[in-house]
Amino acid sequence: MRPARPMPRRAEKELRGLLAAAKSRAQYQRVQCVWLRATLGLSSEEVARAIGWHPASVRRVQAAYLREGIRALSTQGRGGRRHENLSLEEENALLDAFTPLAEQGGILEVSAVKAAYEVRLGHRVPKSTVYRMLKRHGWRKIAPRPKHPQSEPARQQAFKKNSASRLKRK
Repeated sequence: MRPARPMPRRAEKELRGLLAAAKSRAQYQRVQCVWLRATLGLSSEEVARAIGWHPASVRRVQAAYLREGIRALSTQGRGGRRHENLSLEEENALLDAFTPLAEQGGILEVSAVKAAYEVRLGHRVPKSTVYRMLKRHGWRKIAPRPKHPQSEPARQQAFKKNSASRLKRK
């Protein structure tokens, strides 16, 4: 195994300030895994045991610090929309064109939204992408309660008046 790359001289002082300024446990641990190597000279296995990580994760964070400096320790978490086609604001602007029709109780055709979405992007997308966008912005399917097209309200009322359960109650 090759010898570990030496830490920069400024690292100990720089990292001590970052430890104090950490806003979350994950951020604190990222700084701590580099700080323990810089101040105490611990190996990645020892650091991993101390903070409860896997040694490969410790080596990855330490290598990123040596490559990029402090910027590598202040990265965002793993969540987020990394593969978004449009930002939330752009999606909102796209849906604003369909809002008046929806507010009047009209039927929103997803194919029309999909066509506008594809024109905006310049390439085709699956229908599921549009459905997920609509859900993300709180759009939902609201439909009237279905009724049979051949139903006869007068016959239904007559049945209710003459039903067996009504006769038994008397």
